[in-house]
Amino acid sequence: MRHLLLRAARLLVMQEDILLGGQAVLEGVMMRSPHSMAVAVRRPGGDIAVLRQKILALADMHPVLRWPVLRGAVVMVQALVLGFKSLNFSAEAALEETREGTPLAASGGEPAAAAPDSPKKSSANSWAILGSMAVALALGFGLFFVLPLALTRLAQPYIAALENSIVFNLVDGLIRIAVFLAYLAGISFLKEIRRVFEYHGAEHKTVHAHEAGLPLTVENVRTRSRLHPRCGTSFLLVVMVVSILAFSFLPTDIPFYLMIFPRLALVPLIAGLSYEAIRFSAKRLHKPFWRAVVGPGLWLQLVTTQEPSDDQIAVAIRALEEALAMEKAGGPEVVPA
Repeated sequence: MRHLLLRAARLLVMQEDILLGGQAVLEGVMMRSPHSMAVAVRRPGGDIAVLRQKILALADMHPVLRWPVLRGAVVMVQALVLGFKSLNFSAEAALEETREGTPLAASGGEPAAAAPDSPKKSSANSWAILGSMAVALALGFGLFFVLPLALTRLAQPYIAALENSIVFNLVDGLIRIAVFLAYLAGISFLKEIRRVFEYHGAEHKTVHAHEAGLPLTVENVRTRSRLHPRCGTSFLLVVMVVSILAFSFLPTDIPFYLMIFPRLALVPLIAGLSYEAIRFSAKRLHKPFWRAVVGPGLWLQLVTTQEPSDDQIAVAIRALEEALAMEKAGGPEVVPA
């Protein structure tokens, strides 16, 4: 693990911005570079469906979006949008659904000559994605923010120390972390989620192979670690810790419903601070203290990543190759294939 962290530190010192990212989706992997995204999904028939898309980096739209903390909130918003779009595509491909009655093209074949979506259908898809995002965010906020707050508030009359705002928010934060860990542990027993975790491992291994300068073959990728310092799991754990510090400044002697809204308003700030914390620590992984700081995030990946099969690795390789090819070519327009 120490070797992994030191190598990641050297890579991040050489370049200020993280060039590659990704996530596991249903029966596949999404890979993204600064200006391109590719989603590769294994269909039930065994072939691979691919979605290629150009990305407009929001930080390139205006210099203010590159400011520290603010850039982290911007990255979070864009990651959510791309993530839901990738999941939507993977669900369609995994179920062998079609666009306008034309099959999605398979791996190794020419792109299907599908007619472009009508404006009405594109608008409907956009609203569906936005609706799914809204529901997911509401459920996430309720589970990881409102529930811990409610439990802490219920315990307040019985524990005198909770009258202190710092102690109150510390207990609230510890419950939040416990709920988060319990949630991950619980879903890890689901067969479908375990397969997603296997693709998550394939994503990390493939990125590791690329960063090591190895040819992207199944044999090379298979030997790499499934743990990665830049994983979103680590980011979420940092969010939980940063939220404890941010909420410590909020009053606790107000009605419960008034305690919810300031926490909701602070979510973008917490995301931005967490982003900066990860950037700061990633450049200092050669020091024992910072290796210890990021260690829990890597340990948590022992749950959220699993060893993938060769077929799953092949899907991750296809996604990364497509993203890198598009980046080298300047990034294409949206092309389902």
